[in-house]
Amino acid sequence: MIETRRLTGESLGAALEDVARLRIAVFRTWPYLYDGDLAYEQEYLQTYRDSADAILVGAFDGARLVGASTGAPMEDHAADFGAAFAGQEVALDDIFYCAESVLLPEYRGQGLGHAFFDAREAHARGLGRGYAAFCGVVRPQDHPLRDAGYRPLDGFWRKRGYAPVPGAVAQFRWKDLDQEAETDHPLQFWMRAL
Repeated sequence: MIETRRLTGESLGAALEDVARLRIAVFRTWPYLYDGDLAYEQEYLQTYRDSADAILVGAFDGARLVGASTGAPMEDHAADFGAAFAGQEVALDDIFYCAESVLLPEYRGQGLGHAFFDAREAHARGLGRGYAAFCGVVRPQDHPLRDAGYRPLDGFWRKRGYAPVPGAVAQFRWKDLDQEAETDHPLQFWMRAL
């Protein structure tokens, strides 16, 4: 049986190395195509160590972390993400950023995606946030590494009340599997009122 746990503070920090490994494994597939390494991950995940209000929702099969979902106040996250909301009517300090949700393929379809969002949204409400937001990479339809069997998550996100935020697109750099160096990637923000 899979157990989900909410981790904050020191327990969150202790789990981040396992989160890094999950991110590298899960984001290697379409649509992220992320050719990650632990050094990059350590730098990226520092945000969650530094934010007093960050949360990690872990899915555990026994002692093994098989899925994870993170979140932090938007103003605690990468400046590129906050910049995507310039000109929007919602203030950054009213938005909770639901960052990655990564889950090993063999554990999908068991309701853990909903559990991840439920826990992060409850945490955001507890912090007095009025909105939750996340972003997803935008890839061209004719990308040469596109997975023909991939099912977009748009329907799942819409059922949870999220919608794309017009004009809220961040640029973030990482190395794709088929590239020699890091490149910019557009990430479309989705948001809902809490």
